[in-house]
Amino acid sequence: MNTKNQGIVKFFNSEKGFGFIKHDDSDKETFVHVSGLINEIKEGDKVEFELQNGKKGMNAVNVTVIG
Repeated sequence: MNTKNQGIVKFFNSEKGFGFIKHDDSDKETFVHVSGLINEIKEGDKVEFELQNGKKGMNAVNVTVIG
């Protein structure tokens, strides 16, 4: 079962469809691709997400804006 994580969208390029989310509980950042979004996101959005193994490491999936 995946646990929900929270963080802030540090960077997101809507034209290229990817970005990074900084975790609230650490300095860790996770890659996010447009295919893992439930809501549209932009830089500075507070989000909730799950982690999933991707081709190059962990990816944020089921990303929803919470604030």
